[in-house]
Amino acid sequence: MTFNKDTKIGELLEKAPEKAEILLEAGMHCLGCPASQMETLEEACDVHGIDVEEILQKINA
Repeated sequence: MTFNKDTKIGELLEKAPEKAEILLEAGMHCLGCPASQMETLEEACDVHGIDVEEILQKINA
């Protein structure tokens, strides 16, 4: 499966839990927060000041 900027954090973690490490290393330490489960990757990156394209490259590698 290929993930994109509109993929919700909850969906990503459900389908590829091993990708959580990439998000944690980037500074997204709120993955367990219920609100974060409904955020898109783009929204989460924006809040944390992270380049969504860089994260997507790592996730989809």
